[in-house]
Amino acid sequence: MKETFKKKQEIPLRNSLLLLLTAAIWGVAFVAQSVGMDYVGAFTFNAVRCIIGAVVLLPVIYVMNRQKPKEILSLEEKKAGRKTLVMGGISCGVFLCLASNFQQFGIKYTTVGKAGFITACYIVIVPILGLFLKKKCSSYIWAAVVMAVIGLYLLCITDGFSIGKGDFLVLICAVLFSLHILVIDHFSPKADGVKMSCIQFLVSGVLSGIPALILENPQISSILAAWQPILYAGVMSCGVAYTLQIVGQKDMNPTVASLILSLESCISVLAGWVILGQSLSAREILGCVIMFAAIILAQLPQKSKEDITA
Repeated sequence: MKETFKKKQEIPLRNSLLLLLTAAIWGVAFVAQSVGMDYVGAFTFNAVRCIIGAVVLLPVIYVMNRQKPKEILSLEEKKAGRKTLVMGGISCGVFLCLASNFQQFGIKYTTVGKAGFITACYIVIVPILGLFLKKKCSSYIWAAVVMAVIGLYLLCITDGFSIGKGDFLVLICAVLFSLHILVIDHFSPKADGVKMSCIQFLVSGVLSGIPALILENPQISSILAAWQPILYAGVMSCGVAYTLQIVGQKDMNPTVASLILSLESCISVLAGWVILGQSLSAREILGCVIMFAAIILAQLPQKSKEDITA
C-alpha cells in the first residue's frame, strides 16, 4: 500500500517537472526566434523550423506505434480515423502558420519578454472566444480579462497612447493561438496527438515556405548561418517540447498543467534579460505582474452550481 501511494505521488511530481521543462523550452524559444531574424526572414525561419519539427516527430511516432497495442478496427473506422487525423492536422497547421508568422514578425519590433507575455494572453482569450461556442465564463474569468487589459496597457501602450507595431502583431498572434487551441480541443479527443502535431508542422512549414520563396528569396548560406536558433526552435520547441507536453499531461489535472505551461511567459522575460540583455521599465514590469496574475486567476478551479448546492 505504501509503495502504491509513493508511486501516485511520484507521477504528478514527475509530470509537473516535465511540463516545467516544456515551459522553459518554449520560453527560451522566444530568444531563438529573435536571434534567427538577424539572419533570415520570418517566413523562412518558420518554414524551416516547422519542417524540422515534423521530421523530429517521425521517429517518435514510429516508437509509439511499435509500443501501442494493435486495435481491431473495421475498414470504415480506419478511413474515418485517417480522415479526422488529416482534417485536424491541416486545420491546426493553418492556424499555427498564421499565429507563428504574426508572432515572428512581431518579435522583430518588440522585446522577447513583452512578446512572451502578450502571447500568454491566449489563456484569457480562449474562454472569451468560447462564448461564441455557447460556453459560459465565470466571474473569475471576466476579472482576469479586466486585469489582462490593464496589464497590456501598462506593458504596451506608450505615453502617447499608441501601441507598438510589434506589440500589435503579437496580440493578433495571441488571438490566432487561441483559435489554434480551440481547434486542437475539437480534434485531439478524436485523433492521435503526436501524429496530428506532425501533420500540422508539415502543413505550417509548407504554407510558410510559399511566401518565403516569393518574398524573401531564402539563401542556403543564410539558413546555415542561423542554424543554432533554427535548430533549437525546430527540434526543441516544436519536436521535444510537444512530446514532453503529451507525456507530462498524462494523468495530470489540466488546470494545473496549463498553469505550469503558462510560465513560459515569465521564462521568456528572464531569457531575454540573461541572454540578450533586454530590460523592462518599472511600468512594463508592473504590467507583466498584473498579466501573470490574470493568467493565474483564469486557471483557478471554480465550483459549479451543482457543487455549491450539494
